[in-house]
Amino acid sequence: MKSAVIVFPGSNCDRDIAVALELITGRKPAMVWHRESELPEGTDFIALPGGFSYGDYLRSGAMAARSPVMRAVKEAAGRGVPVIGICNGFQVLTEAGLLPGALMRNARLSFVCRPVPLRVENSQSLFTSAYENGEKISLPVAHHDGNYQADDATLDRLEGEGRVAFRYLDEVNGSARNIAGILNDSGNVLGLMPHPERVIEPAHGGTDGLRLFEGLLETVAA
Repeated sequence: MKSAVIVFPGSNCDRDIAVALELITGRKPAMVWHRESELPEGTDFIALPGGFSYGDYLRSGAMAARSPVMRAVKEAAGRGVPVIGICNGFQVLTEAGLLPGALMRNARLSFVCRPVPLRVENSQSLFTSAYENGEKISLPVAHHDGNYQADDATLDRLEGEGRVAFRYLDEVNGSARNIAGILNDSGNVLGLMPHPERVIEPAHGGTDGLRLFEGLLETVAA
């Protein structure tokens, strides 16, 4: 799998996701600076990492969503290339219109940084095929603006179409219906606030994030 990690000014989890992808695929991902207008030829997978792109000025992810490279990301997503946005990457995806809704300031107005229990709501997607439906897993979060919100019609549509990928099992940030991660209508774009790339080896304190990447690799390589 030929992967690409998009790097924005202020990204601070780009190395984390790059290490995870190299471990799982055996191949270093391309690190693509946000001012590039094209992705490397043959890119099979795109990752938007966590961090604080542009210092979270204006709104988290709002400025990054308008970086030149995002036109190429949108085009690739439209062709069916899998795209994952983790934490700030999720914020960028919503600001870019690739996913519905918005990530607001946490309900208690505080930074949350801890492992959280999640339930896998849809195990039939590109990203979740290595999990069991309803499986309980633990992934770490580290965010100040992870409160997912959308209007009731959008939330109902996400639920009805099986596009809620992960759900918090306890109160984390005030997210509507405890939503932790969602898919686009084609199922090839995933945004989530928890960090699967931070729990891929036992030394990390868990490996629940490993299967997300393993399942994706198996699906893309098939």
